[in-house]
Amino acid sequence: MSVDPRDRASLDVATTPGEGTVVHVRGDARLDAVVDFVDFAARSLALTAFLDEAPARIADIFASPVCSLYLLEPAEPEDEPSPEDTPRAELPHELVMRGNIGFPAMALGQVRLHIGEGITGMAVDLARPISVAEAEAHRSYRHFAQLGEERFPVFLCAPIMGPEGALGAVTLQREPHRPFELRDVELLVALSASLAHGILRADLLDQLREQPITRGPGGGTRRVTLPGKPIVPGRAVGAIAALRRPASRPRETVVAEDIRLVSVAFEVAARAVNALQKRADELGLGDEADFLQTYAQILDDRRFLERALELVEIKRSIGGGVAEVAREATRAARMTGDAFSERRARDIEDLADAVTMLAASDPRAEMPAKCVVIGDRLTVYDLLITSRHRPAAIALGDAGSGARTRSLAALLGVPCVTGVQGLFRWATDGDVALVDGDHGLVVLNPSKADVQRVRGAR
Repeated sequence: MSVDPRDRASLDVATTPGEGTVVHVRGDARLDAVVDFVDFAARSLALTAFLDEAPARIADIFASPVCSLYLLEPAEPEDEPSPEDTPRAELPHELVMRGNIGFPAMALGQVRLHIGEGITGMAVDLARPISVAEAEAHRSYRHFAQLGEERFPVFLCAPIMGPEGALGAVTLQREPHRPFELRDVELLVALSASLAHGILRADLLDQLREQPITRGPGGGTRRVTLPGKPIVPGRAVGAIAALRRPASRPRETVVAEDIRLVSVAFEVAARAVNALQKRADELGLGDEADFLQTYAQILDDRRFLERALELVEIKRSIGGGVAEVAREATRAARMTGDAFSERRARDIEDLADAVTMLAASDPRAEMPAKCVVIGDRLTVYDLLITSRHRPAAIALGDAGSGARTRSLAALLGVPCVTGVQGLFRWATDGDVALVDGDHGLVVLNPSKADVQRVRGAR
C-alpha cells in the first residue's frame, strides 16, 4: 500500500507492510514532536522565524519549561579590525541568547557568555553535551538574576556544531527532581544537527565578514543578518534612511517674521519636552529620563532665547544664529573643563538643531515617512524632529548604548536594536531593512517571505 509520507494523519496500523515491520503511527507525543521538529527545521525559514519557533518545539519534545538557543557571534572589539587585518577565526566571539521560551523576553540579545563561561560556554568549549542535576552547585555556573532561573536547576546543554566548528548551543532547564536521562542527552545532540542546518541558512555577519560587499545598480546588498542588542521590542520593515541634521551652512534670509518663528520654535520645543517628561513618568523610566529635566531648564532660560534672537539678527540666519548659541556654550564648557558643563553644551547643540528645524525646516534634513532610521546615537533632536516623520524602526551602531539611549528609544516607541555590528559597513540608503527588536537582529534586504511575515503579524 502506497501512502504519501507527508500525510501522516492517514497512517494507521493497517499500513504495516509485513510480519515484524512496524509503522510508528501518530499517537506517541514525544515521537510526534520529534518528527514535526525535523520537518520544521528542514524548511527554508528566515532566522527570525526559526528563532521564534524552534525553542518552543524543542521544549515540547523534552517536556521542559525552558529552552534557550545561543548563537556564536563576533564580539565587537573596541577598535574593530578590518577583515584584511584579522582572519575571522581569530576574532573574539561570544554566545548570545537569540531564542528562548520560559524566560522574560528581555533576555534575548542581552544574555551573553564567553566561550568557556558558564555551563553553556563550557559545553561549547569542550564540544560535548553537559547535564547537571543542580546547576547552581556546578563550578562553571553563571547566574543571571534577571532570569529567575534558580527555579529550573536541572540543566542540559548541547553545542550546535557546524562544518567548521561551533555555531552556538541549545540548553534545556527543568524544575528540581526531574533529571535528564541519557536518552534525553542523545536525542538533544541528534536534534542539534537540525538546529545547525537552520542557523547555517541565516547568513550571519560572522559568515560574511570576509566577503566583499556587492550592491545592485539601485543600491542594496545581498541579504545579510546583523546581530545587535534589542532595547525596544517589536518588528518593522522599511527603507533605510540615515539620521540627518540641518545644514552646517544655513542660508541668509532673516526678516522680522523669522525672529517670530524662532520664538515660536522655542515655545513648541518647551511644550514637547514637558510632554515627554509626562510620557517618561507613564513608562516608569525613572532616573534614566532625568536628562529631560536639563532640556526643560535650558528651554525655560530666557537668557538662552534672548541670546538666540540677538544672534539670529546679527548672523541674518535662523540656523546660523541658533547654532552660534550652541558654539558659545561649547567654548565656555571647554574653558571650565567641567564635565557637567560639557554635557550641558552637547544638550544645547541638540536643542539648537531641533529649534532650527522647528523654525525653518531644512529640506536636506527631512526624512521619508515610515523609514528605518540608522545612526550612531539618538538625541532629543530625534524625539522632537525625527519622530515627526513616524519612523518604522531604529537601528544604531556601537555608539548607541547606555541609559539615555534606552529612554529615548522607549519614548520614540518603535522597534529598536542598538550595537548593530557592521551596520555602517553593510547598510546604505536604498536598502530595505527588517528590524527585529525581539531577538536583536537587523536583516538587510529581507526576502518577500520575511516581509510578509512581519506585515502579517501586525
